[in-house]
Amino acid sequence: MNILVTGGAGFIGSHITDALIEAGHKVAVVDNLSSGTKEYINKAAAFYEFDVRDGERLLSLCEEEQFDAVFHEAAQTQVPYSQTYPQIDADENIMGLLSVLESARKTGVKRVVFSSSAAVYGDNPNVPLREDAPVAPTSFYGLSKVVSEQYLQMYHKVFGLEYIILRYANVYGERQGIHGEGGVVYVFSTALAAGKKLTVFGDGEQSRDFVYVKDVAQANLAALQGDVRPGIYNIGTTVETTVNALKEILFYLSGVTTAVYYDDVRNGDIIRSALDNCKAKAQLHWRPHTKLIPGLTSTYAYFAEEASRE
Repeated sequence: MNILVTGGAGFIGSHITDALIEAGHKVAVVDNLSSGTKEYINKAAAFYEFDVRDGERLLSLCEEEQFDAVFHEAAQTQVPYSQTYPQIDADENIMGLLSVLESARKTGVKRVVFSSSAAVYGDNPNVPLREDAPVAPTSFYGLSKVVSEQYLQMYHKVFGLEYIILRYANVYGERQGIHGEGGVVYVFSTALAAGKKLTVFGDGEQSRDFVYVKDVAQANLAALQGDVRPGIYNIGTTVETTVNALKEILFYLSGVTTAVYYDDVRNGDIIRSALDNCKAKAQLHWRPHTKLIPGLTSTYAYFAEEASRE
């Protein structure tokens, strides 16, 4: 298949691009490099440097290439940033998606695979959450994902454009970075590799469902299967891990113990998060294969090597 990956120079998008190319697909990447890294783009992919909100340029590319599917990963992904700059968050996440959807429906794209988030559920303590749990975002980032999901559903209803919505849990792994796709695993790992203190927001008992990025890439690949029906699918492990537990695991794996500073809870942060993945197992035929310890081991080794080069 001929496939477009927006945000393909980013953390998750670059891994999706790798998985698609390894599976034999032809891939083009669109990224404005505001948070992505050009070196992360697979050499076998065609690269176009521009913002997906440039609708004319995106439409021209889609008309020329006649893509079969689009994986839309280009986004503003930081919750704290969205709380400070809600208008920018909405512009990047909602208007960016609309630009992609318009180009897709005008050029006969068969399917759009969209990266959503556990943030849509907000603070629901009844974890692990299923896809039919109510959406109640506590951040503008989560709200932008809810609205985006509704646009995808409306485009399907009005124009017949097929969609797959993947609600990611807390994705971690190699290439994760502070510019757009940071996250606590990245922050802790890079701090430990540099011998710096750790900062925990709140008491550290808030939980996350940590899912390894290469498993997430395989979930995206599974979304291409012809028998997968349009819908919403949770992509997580169902397992809760507290930030304090993560800290101790990384202390052990790194062999480094540093000072820990506890700061105020951040606005918009969720207390408990874990996603039920039964639907993804049944309909996408996908399951996470990487346990937390092996995943964190390879992730920390990656960041330690990066730090040694600086």
